[in-house]
Amino acid sequence: MDDILTSIIGIGIAAVLMFIFPLITMSDRTDDISQLTVEIATTEFVDDIRQSGKITADRYGQFIQNIGSTGNTYNVQMEVKILDENPSRTVAEKQSKTSENVYYSVYNSQIEEILKQDKDYYLKEGDIVTISVKNTNQTIAQQLKNFFYKVVGKDTYTIASSHGGMVAATGR
Repeated sequence: MDDILTSIIGIGIAAVLMFIFPLITMSDRTDDISQLTVEIATTEFVDDIRQSGKITADRYGQFIQNIGSTGNTYNVQMEVKILDENPSRTVAEKQSKTSENVYYSVYNSQIEEILKQDKDYYLKEGDIVTISVKNTNQTIAQQLKNFFYKVVGKDTYTIASSHGGMVAATGR
């Protein structure tokens, strides 16, 4: 009886080592490739915005298509901090003080509304653009880890990228 139980346990362990472990490893590698693809696409998109000074509907659509080619769905958050140039002003003591530059933020909905009208969103030198991307679906690796390890929660993401920088050229 002990020999049969030992054989069954041995077969179970062998099945896990031969089939399940390689499946988890391969799905992790797929997530790594997706992560790299999203990082490269995000970096190239932000750098294009920084160099050209504008966000175009075509380039944004190409960016969404590039990250979507990984087979996952993503939440893309864009933030553009517009430089509000505040000229120096004279205070009551007749001293001239230069005030700091102030930024105000523009987000996804405002930018996408302009892009949907087939217009470009123009930026000026000194503006700051930041784009964050996170996957919204569960990848196969996440599902397997949830099943076997109970490590990854349902609300977490494994593929994410964020890139930003100051715009170097005025778009108009």
